[in-house]
Amino acid sequence: MANEHRQERIEDEVMQKLIDGSDAALHAHNERIQASQQVEPGGYYRYVDSEPEHHNDFLTTYEDVVDEVDSDAPTRTLWSDAWGRLKKNRLAMIGACWIIFMVVVALTADLWAQQLLGSPTEIDTTQAAAQQLQPPSLAHPFGTDALGRDVLVRVIYGARVSLAVGIIATAISTVIGLVMGAIAAYYGGIWDTLIMRLADIFLAFPYTLFVIAMLAVIGSGIQNVFIAIGILGWPSIARVFRSAILSVKENDYVDAARAMGASDGRIVTRHIFPNSVASIVVYATMNIGGAILTESALSFLGMGVVPPEPSWGLMIQDGQQYLATEPWLMLMPGIAILTTVLAFTLVGDGLRDALDVKMKDA
Repeated sequence: MANEHRQERIEDEVMQKLIDGSDAALHAHNERIQASQQVEPGGYYRYVDSEPEHHNDFLTTYEDVVDEVDSDAPTRTLWSDAWGRLKKNRLAMIGACWIIFMVVVALTADLWAQQLLGSPTEIDTTQAAAQQLQPPSLAHPFGTDALGRDVLVRVIYGARVSLAVGIIATAISTVIGLVMGAIAAYYGGIWDTLIMRLADIFLAFPYTLFVIAMLAVIGSGIQNVFIAIGILGWPSIARVFRSAILSVKENDYVDAARAMGASDGRIVTRHIFPNSVASIVVYATMNIGGAILTESALSFLGMGVVPPEPSWGLMIQDGQQYLATEPWLMLMPGIAILTTVLAFTLVGDGLRDALDVKMKDA
C-alpha cells in the first residue's frame, strides 16, 4: 500500500542517516583521542578521554540528523494525507460543518441574539403572561417557555455551556491521560503497575455516579462540572495512549535515538508522541460528545448549571412537565443535544478512518 511503503522508505532513510552519523561521530571521537595524546616520562603515551565529550559526539550527531530529516521532510505527511481522506468523507464533513456553525453562533450570540429574540435569562413581567408557552412561530421559531422567554435564544446560549464543558473537560482529561499513559508505557515496571491499578479503581465505579458523588463533595456549578468530568475521564485516555506508545516504543528509530544519547523527554516528545497521537485525537473528539451528554444529565438532575443560566439539560428538566401539551420545550434542546453529539461522533469516526495509515489512497 502506498502510505505503508512510503513510511517504510522514510524510516529506512532515517536509519541510514543515523548509521552514517554514528560513523562520523566515531571518526571525530578518534581524532579527539589522537589529538589529546600526552607523552609520559619514559616515552609512554597516555590517552586523555572524557566520557561527557564522547557522549556529546553522538548526541550532537543525533541532533544534526534529526534536524536534517526535518528539513528534508516530504511535502506529504500523515496529517496532509489524513486531511485529504477526511475531505472525502461526507458524513464527517457534515458533522464538522455543524460543529463550526454551532461554535460561530454561540460565540457571536451577544451581537445579535438578544436584539432579535430577547434575553435568555431576564423575565419581562409586563409581557410574561401574554408571552408564556407560545408555540413555534415566526417571532419565536422554537416557541417560548413558561416564563415567556424565547426558547431559541436559550438554546443558543445553552450551546456555550455545553461546548465549553465538552472542550475544556475533555482537554483536562486528555492532558492528565497523556501524562499518566506516557509514564506507564515508557518506564513500565512499578510505574505501569501503579498507574494502571489506579485507572482500574477509577473505572470500577459507574462514571455518572462517580461524577455526582464528586460534585456532592466539591459543590455544584459549571466550574466544578469542568473539574469533575475532566479529572474522572483520564483513565480511558491513559489506557489508549499507553497501548499506542507500547506499539511504537520498541521501533528501530526509537532504539537509534536512545543509542545516540537522546534524553527520555526528547524521545517521548519527538519520536513516540507524534507517532501515537492519532488515536488520541480520535478518542478525544468522541469524548467531547460524551462530556456534553454528562453535563446535560447533571444539569437535568440539578447539579450542573445554576438557574436562570440556560443549559440544554436544565431546559429539558423544565420542559418535562409540559411534554404532553407543549412538547417543543423538551424537543428543541433535545434535538440540539442529539445533533451536536452526533456531529462529534461523525467527526471522530471520520478522523479514525482518515488517520489509519493502512488505508489505501483513494
